[in-house]
Amino acid sequence: MHSLLFSTLITFDSNPLLMKQLALLLLTSLIIFSCSRNTSTEDNSVSNESGDYTEYSNPPAEGFNQEGSDLLATLLADKVMIAMGGREAWDETRFISWSFFGRRDHVWDKHTGDVRIEDPSRELIILMNINTQEGRVQLRGEELTHPDSLSKYLDRGNRMWINDSYWLVMPYKLKDSGVTLYYLGEDTTEAGTKADVIKMTFEDVGVTPENFYDVWIDFDTKLVTQWAYYRNNESSEPNFVNPWLDYQQYGKILLSGNRGGERKLTNIQVSEDVPEGTFTSFELATP
Repeated sequence: MHSLLFSTLITFDSNPLLMKQLALLLLTSLIIFSCSRNTSTEDNSVSNESGDYTEYSNPPAEGFNQEGSDLLATLLADKVMIAMGGREAWDETRFISWSFFGRRDHVWDKHTGDVRIEDPSRELIILMNINTQEGRVQLRGEELTHPDSLSKYLDRGNRMWINDSYWLVMPYKLKDSGVTLYYLGEDTTEAGTKADVIKMTFEDVGVTPENFYDVWIDFDTKLVTQWAYYRNNESSEPNFVNPWLDYQQYGKILLSGNRGGERKLTNIQVSEDVPEGTFTSFELATP
């Protein structure tokens, strides 16, 4: 079988894209073949209750458009997850906190969906659950109780969290619900590094499903090194292009906070616990 695939690669050596697709298919077949004969406890496998080992890769979220996505783009998304620390490390990560461009501060419980959002310039604190859309809001020192006002600011908090978290953790969400991935080819980033480029589109998810992104994945590191944002499918030019720089280890995962120029996510932390009252009290005791 491997000899046949190798012969096929030689046949298509004049088409670089087909060469890359076939090479990755060959690599995938070798990995599957190896996994079927190997029961080691390396990162690509986990133990179930019976003690047997099964492949542990990067299963898509429910609603990810697997059939409509390019195989090569999907395989690259899996490689990004591995480079960022792996799916198991991401799933086990619980509390993430960060400051978005110095404007808003977030604390997020990945396991429960609880978030704390503080916007000092507006004297605004939002304590909510992004799964249930329920919560409490304090504005200029007063808790909002009127249903219309509360609903307005909870919706604003949800939009803040969706936007601000995407700037931090997008590489972990390449196979999210509603996403379709397309392989666009090879390119060079504005910084001059070689990368594969994939396109992310969305359907019936988030607050702006008409947006789409081009994502540059470094040839060597398999980390996201640049993205371009388009407002809708009619956009021929991106609204912005930003680098993803300065990856660092936080807990068991990698995160990047540098988007070039003054666009930085700071005070990034990954932790196993947070101060008592983080998601329930507007006032937190000073440590």
